[in-house]
Amino acid sequence: MKHLVRLGLLLLFLFPALLFAQEPKRAQIVLQRQLPADSIRHKITPTAEVAQDFPNLNKIAHYEDKKKLRAISRLEKKNEWGKALPLLQDYVSNFGIENFYKNTPLLWRLGQLYEHTGDVNQAKAYYRLVLKHHRADIRKVQKYYDSLNANAQASYVPLKHYYEMVEYRKSINTFQPPKGIYTNMGPELNSPHEDYGPVITTQSDQIIFSSKRERRPGLNNTPNEDLYYSVNNDGYWGEARSFGKPINSVYNEGSACISKDGNTLYFARCECPDCHGNCDLFVAMRLKSGKWGNIKNLGATVNSSAWDSQPSLSKNEDTLYFASDRLGGFGLSDIYFTYKLRNGRWSPAQNMGPIINTRENEVSPFYHPLYQVLYFSSRGQLLNFGDFDIYKTYRVNGHWQEPRNIGPLVNGKGSEYYFTIDKESKNLYYARSEEQDLKNLDLFSFPLPMEAHPLAVTHLQGSLIDSVTNKPLSGIISIIDLDNGIEVASKYAREDGSFDFDLIDNSKYMMLIQSPEFFTIEKEFDLKQDTIFKIMTSVIDYSIPLIFTNIEFDDEQALIKPAMESVLDRIVLFLADHPTYGLEISGHTDKRGDPDANLKLSQKRADAIRDYIVNKGKLAQGRIQAWGYGSSDPIKPEITEEDKRINRRVEFKLIKPKN
Repeated sequence: MKHLVRLGLLLLFLFPALLFAQEPKRAQIVLQRQLPADSIRHKITPTAEVAQDFPNLNKIAHYEDKKKLRAISRLEKKNEWGKALPLLQDYVSNFGIENFYKNTPLLWRLGQLYEHTGDVNQAKAYYRLVLKHHRADIRKVQKYYDSLNANAQASYVPLKHYYEMVEYRKSINTFQPPKGIYTNMGPELNSPHEDYGPVITTQSDQIIFSSKRERRPGLNNTPNEDLYYSVNNDGYWGEARSFGKPINSVYNEGSACISKDGNTLYFARCECPDCHGNCDLFVAMRLKSGKWGNIKNLGATVNSSAWDSQPSLSKNEDTLYFASDRLGGFGLSDIYFTYKLRNGRWSPAQNMGPIINTRENEVSPFYHPLYQVLYFSSRGQLLNFGDFDIYKTYRVNGHWQEPRNIGPLVNGKGSEYYFTIDKESKNLYYARSEEQDLKNLDLFSFPLPMEAHPLAVTHLQGSLIDSVTNKPLSGIISIIDLDNGIEVASKYAREDGSFDFDLIDNSKYMMLIQSPEFFTIEKEFDLKQDTIFKIMTSVIDYSIPLIFTNIEFDDEQALIKPAMESVLDRIVLFLADHPTYGLEISGHTDKRGDPDANLKLSQKRADAIRDYIVNKGKLAQGRIQAWGYGSSDPIKPEITEEDKRINRRVEFKLIKPKN
């Protein structure tokens, strides 16, 4: 891994100075930059994580050497961690698949040795393997891992609250994330029965999918699974059509993928006479006539005596990824791969290993058409929003990285399967079930959010700190992509004030930080490499009114001046972001002139500010109270002109909700 070089650059948010109620403060953002991750167009290389090699994985089922284990145990009992570590690391590197569920305590012990010797990242990597593969009660392990990883876990804002925030800001702020919502692809594609397994052609002009809409006559109306396709005309998907014979048959066909030139189709066929198991992978070629033919089973080196389905081609079309529930895997179903040999045949299928596969189900792999990124669906990874969620994993230096959940904008409380992305990475297509109907799958489309984007590998991290106490603050951090319009799910700051996002490099963003503790912070920034923010701001004291120096009316006037608007807009934004809070506005004059006239003028000024805030934020009238006090409540005796200027003021007091 490259050494990190940090370059300091100070950017300042100048909050309007506050008189008397608060000392003037600046909210600082200290921007430190690191060397960029190796990331170029059409080739993504995120920062490499811990590499874990298990060369015996597809060679032996189980590894055991009792003599070596006794030697390791003796060293551990003597607390000779440095000597025990390389021996146990070497032992674990020989693991076969069975070791991961039969000998998970050894993974735990290896993680502890790494922790004892100060390598926490390696330790957490092996703790994750324990959590993914242990088949006993792992609540203690989970609790320990969560405590160790507390400052790295993402805490997403619930979607309902997230979209409420978007709505509150619509009328008062131009920097809004697009409100991307998953969209049912409609009756042209979906039927009253299961529709799933979408794949987009390279040109994005056709979608191929599986459906159980047809029924077999005379067989108790059982469904017949077939392949269908739809053509896109001017942005609209046409009515789905069956592939027909010979692709579809009296047997079940589904889960296809197609080559870039559109002439080679891989698909699953089930319960057929030439199947090796329940379902097998087949290949078909497009003939000169334009019809499909030359259908062949991929053979016993790829297929098993169990279920083999859901193929996906690598971007070079030399590797085929698929799902299988064959014996000898890590869980109920795993992701496997096979690659083309020099003679054009497919190699024996291999398991993708313990980082991607778990003791649960992994299904529906999808390899991005441009980048070294594999997407798949799982119910056994560590962060899960529902039943099955979709994850992405990057291949770096020959190793698959820890899978990343692609976030709550895609993954809901139901099940998400069969994920696919168009070549431009603008839209995703997948099958999902609604929470109230987990049995039925429909095809949905969705604008690709940041968490799912293959280019989102540039890391932004930050911390939110009170500038007075230097303690962490709570808040909601939203990142808005200004260049691409890609939606980014908002997150809560962690207990230590930290937050992080993976974003697309060389793009312009807006950062919004919202909290009841301080005024909303907004900052536009260009992301060119991995970045660290340290954000310091001051907490609002609700017991003391706020007095802004640049809210100063012309003599005898109550008109809002352009110079006031930036300050008032901060109040508007705060009230919009916090709809349960109220506001009291108090207008004050100096002692010059008639007291009754001063009282009326101060009331007009308070009313003018109230009306501006209500109209700009489209707020309910009852949330803001405006009072004029004339010259009856001076801050100090008026000896000098400066004393008079100080007494001519408008005070704002934010009212917290009772609960």
